[in-house]
Amino acid sequence: MELAGRILALDVGKKRIGLAVSDEFRIVGRGLETLERTQTREDLRKLTETIEEVKATLLLVGKPLHMSGGESRQSEYTREFAERLGRQSGRPIVYWDERLTSREAERILREEGATRQQQRKSVDRMAALLILESYLRHLQDANEKAMRGTHE
Repeated sequence: MELAGRILALDVGKKRIGLAVSDEFRIVGRGLETLERTQTREDLRKLTETIEEVKATLLLVGKPLHMSGGESRQSEYTREFAERLGRQSGRPIVYWDERLTSREAERILREEGATRQQQRKSVDRMAALLILESYLRHLQDANEKAMRGTHE
């Protein structure tokens, strides 16, 4: 897997898709405008445009799982959508556990004093950012572990 290049994180929902992107060195992320869903074909077109605009080399897709770790109906839907996006964009996909990210996003927004309306507008973007940050931490930990292994 590439060690550099922007990652576009997606929190795929039925009504909206939260988006966040990393820097090209995969150190930090920032939220992007949430995509209000219309039709699947149009959603895929807009997302492919976004992928090109931000120069993403990898798609990180939140994988909705039950608390037990089992797949849900939404997991299946998300995977089918992501596979279509991957084929259309030509980018590889990594699925990442998104359990509790929406709740955590809501908590953060509440603590920041966001109104309910602001929370509704921002929760998907914040969830995508939390998914991205979790993945970036994982990459950093794996890199540090690999570096320690070569020096021992």
